[in-house]
Amino acid sequence: MESNRVLFETYQRDVYRTCYYMVHDAADAEDLTQDVFITLFRTNREQIVQMKAWIMKITVNHCLNHLRRRRSLRMKVSANPHLFTGTEGKPVDRLAEERESAVEWAGYLNQLPAKIRAVLTLRYMHDFSLAEISELLDIPLGTVKSRAHKGLRLMKQILLEAGIYAPDMKGDKYEESRTCIEASTK
Repeated sequence: MESNRVLFETYQRDVYRTCYYMVHDAADAEDLTQDVFITLFRTNREQIVQMKAWIMKITVNHCLNHLRRRRSLRMKVSANPHLFTGTEGKPVDRLAEERESAVEWAGYLNQLPAKIRAVLTLRYMHDFSLAEISELLDIPLGTVKSRAHKGLRLMKQILLEAGIYAPDMKGDKYEESRTCIEASTK
């Protein structure tokens, strides 16, 4: 059984990022992260085989419960540079650009319904398979596939409306747009 400190140090960044991308509010994400770890510390973890999957399931459930209680999907987007990995040694202009881009992408994700946002976050930010997401969210695999497909379709529409993506993009503009989409989900 992992000690509480090791558990926290190992997974706190993933839990916080998941919470932040689901609720889009730094203070709420911090509170939810704390709640998740309180739940984890009080739970017997000896029989858990896939620790990260189990923790992400608890995290997503806490976030969904928070969103249900709040009854509002309109949440403010806060800039938190400590969310991003690998910021040491990067030039200040690059850090500012990445922070600005992350806030912009969080805004795009915020436009998606919470259930779809949960699937996309687990799939593209944490690289869980569709089957793992099905198990984590306790929903049928077909529902996961449907939500992932619908989420990508909705995100494409949002990006089209924002002028970031165009179906006829070629070369550098296409690659830049594709890179931004991939980076926004990590």
